[in-house]
Amino acid sequence: MPRIAYVNGRYVRHADACVHIEDRGYQFADGVYEVCEVARGYIMDMPGHLNRLDRSLRELSIAWPVSRRVLQNLMSEVVRRNRVTNGLVYLQVTRGVALRDHAFPAPGTRPALVITAKRTSPEASAKRAESGISVITVPENRWDRVDIKTVGLLPNVLARQQAKEAGAQEAWFVDKDGNVTEGAATNAWIVTADGTLVTRPADHGILRGITRTTVLKVAEKLNLKVEERGFSVDEAKKAREAFITAGTTVVMPVVIIDGLPVANGHPGSVATSLRQAFFDVAEKTLA
Repeated sequence: MPRIAYVNGRYVRHADACVHIEDRGYQFADGVYEVCEVARGYIMDMPGHLNRLDRSLRELSIAWPVSRRVLQNLMSEVVRRNRVTNGLVYLQVTRGVALRDHAFPAPGTRPALVITAKRTSPEASAKRAESGISVITVPENRWDRVDIKTVGLLPNVLARQQAKEAGAQEAWFVDKDGNVTEGAATNAWIVTADGTLVTRPADHGILRGITRTTVLKVAEKLNLKVEERGFSVDEAKKAREAFITAGTTVVMPVVIIDGLPVANGHPGSVATSLRQAFFDVAEKTLA
């Protein structure tokens, strides 16, 4: 069965989907996006993702392309049409199509909306979680508004490619003070010797991850202590555990940082417990 995409009011074959050459997302990265996990036929944490989408749109003065209820229905329909039981659903909203000019286009320009879905293998993800992943650290070089989930991801792309070339699966950005901000596409966490979870506050310098927020709820359910504070690369390398969170990875143990093993170099019990309890705590919307 061919994949189906939703593009500006039409369901089309994924292979035939296209946007206008003067779409401002293509010209200026003038747009935002969200990615939701699909697990066991449910779209995970959809309300949180749509809340964050609303904030991103407001921060950039982009109008909603359709109502929130319609968008939710469209996402579910794209998941159903692609028969995705486990996978990802992606949506992107740009300021729309207009003659190329840095200033905003004329009022009334319709925002562009694209939604796609694809299958992923939960077995492959579980296998990766059993062995853990490696990360490298790179200097923070992104713009100051990383709290907005924009499609302007070139520094993230270059960081992830650098990780790939180093044989790693993720890159952690490090600020001028030597503290980890976040991953190229994930939030970063460590577990201290006494079992406390540590992650950077989401008030500035990182994206407020929706999966991150759910993991905080999972930690509360499991009676785990959490500190929202910065942590250095050195502290991370000496930590009892490290892991990343994102809609694409849920909770994924980190066992190597810059070529050095974290603790015994194997996934720890805290990350494993958080991953196992995640589905039960996350908000679930039937696709």
